[in-house]
Amino acid sequence: MVTICCGVKKFTNIKSILLDKDGTLENSQSFLQDLARERVRLIESQLKPIDNFSESLLSAFGIRDSILGEFDPTGLMAVGSRAENAIAAAAYVAEKGYSWFEAKQIVDYAFEQAQQNCIKTAKSCPLFPSIIEMLQAFSEAGLKLGIVSADSTSEIEIFMKRHQLSDYIHLILGSDRDFSKPDPKLFIQACQMLGVSPAQTIMIGDSLGDIQMAQEAGAAGTIGISWSESWAGHLKTADVEIRNLQEIKIFPSYPNYPILNTIV
Repeated sequence: MVTICCGVKKFTNIKSILLDKDGTLENSQSFLQDLARERVRLIESQLKPIDNFSESLLSAFGIRDSILGEFDPTGLMAVGSRAENAIAAAAYVAEKGYSWFEAKQIVDYAFEQAQQNCIKTAKSCPLFPSIIEMLQAFSEAGLKLGIVSADSTSEIEIFMKRHQLSDYIHLILGSDRDFSKPDPKLFIQACQMLGVSPAQTIMIGDSLGDIQMAQEAGAAGTIGISWSESWAGHLKTADVEIRNLQEIKIFPSYPNYPILNTIV
């Protein structure tokens, strides 16, 4: 077991860390914007002309400005599963006068085609800085590591192979399993699969769903990561917020280990 310190926050007797994928390990923001636009284009191509349809659906996905590409880190593309995005899109289509069956067919085709047209690569979805070094440090400290994501398990497996992370990650758990974020059962299930208690596990993520899930499951702590120069309001309920994984310091667990103010 180890002690994890972030600034003046200390988490003791830690055995494992669970991490989100998109927005935490992988910088997929540009890719997600491209994927959202391709999904909307393919949906719209199957519909009769509708004023402002693409702008409205892009906004629902979390892209507030179709020209500037303003991306909402709390929006559907950022935190929702593929199934949740598809349901939202189908609801928009149905609202335009299509039956629910027709709407789902239109969206299913668009999503499948968009996935074929938009391929994730190490260039389009790079790891954030120092990810490998920090995962290696966590692993060398004896921590069990897992990825819990809104993405599907198969996509997490592809992500693992693309960035060669299998030496560090002991568990992957996607939204296509029994539970999805922010259900605390997902966190508890991940801990059970790792053979650890939630009270010995820290969650690191970039969304409110990550934080809420872990806290309701009784996690030892929650670390919100924004990877930006400004604080993210949706992470204010986390125990601590960081902008880089290197802000996390690892120490052997000692009963009265002091927190040093120089840790930032």
